[in-house]
Amino acid sequence: MPFSRQPQKEREQLNFFQQIIDEYRSSAGRLGGPFTGDGLALLTTTGARTDRSHTVPVGYVPDGDRILLVASAGGGPRHPAWFHNLVANPRVTIETGDGERITTRTAIAVPASGDERDRLFAAVVAVAPGYADYQHQTDRVLPVVVLHPEEPDVVRIRAAGDELIRLHLGFRDGIVSLRAALEATIAGEPVPEVTDDLRSNCLAFCTGLHNHHAGEDMVIFSFLQQCFPEQASVLADLRAEHGTVSELRDELVALLEPSDSTDAAAVRAEFNRLSKALTEHLDTEERLLVPLLNALPDVPWPRFG
Repeated sequence: MPFSRQPQKEREQLNFFQQIIDEYRSSAGRLGGPFTGDGLALLTTTGARTDRSHTVPVGYVPDGDRILLVASAGGGPRHPAWFHNLVANPRVTIETGDGERITTRTAIAVPASGDERDRLFAAVVAVAPGYADYQHQTDRVLPVVVLHPEEPDVVRIRAAGDELIRLHLGFRDGIVSLRAALEATIAGEPVPEVTDDLRSNCLAFCTGLHNHHAGEDMVIFSFLQQCFPEQASVLADLRAEHGTVSELRDELVALLEPSDSTDAAAVRAEFNRLSKALTEHLDTEERLLVPLLNALPDVPWPRFG
């Protein structure tokens, strides 16, 4: 049976958890009482807000060299705190005991999405049917988290998620500067036309955006899907957003074709459509990928030029 407890006062729950943790470690994972025979492990996450370590007992199901967790919270209405922690900081520690010794491993925690989440949940329920009861008790979809073991001697070469934010910042700054230039052009002319310099800057922005998204599609997203197949649905959604941004970018480029008169107001309206879709995409990509990228030892960033 999976581990569960009904919600209690926070202090009582922490004390209860600590008793289980102490017993688990002292007995090498062989618990008694209501937890006899349960597949329990100790999960240590980094607090999403506090940046402090938090250890909790969790139910788990082995899946080859991976470990599956379900953020059930006993069928409660909210995801447990440990789930929010690992979404913000995917590098975790998992302790599993066999009654003789405890094995401690670091892992990268990745919530499954789409069809892969459903497949893995069914696999968990086949081993621990109690999770099906928990799902019936709540309206939320219980997340399935895949723990990918990390090599013990791995050293992070760089924070790839921070690199992504840096690249995105360039596009965010470009949006601000181009919008200001378009506004100034419209304000300064009775019949505002796009100047050659403004046209060149807009086209350079569109070319840089095309190269960035092409590199993500061909290298970054392919690399992440190979490492974490349970993220296929998330990556497919991000690729679809690339397609939407690409269509808007192409419409803007067509509008910027040299002519006797290119209306700056029309360019501004098209640019605003593009910048809105792009900003929303950048926000989503950073929310979903930056923590995961920062947990990896290295990512093969594409290079152009």
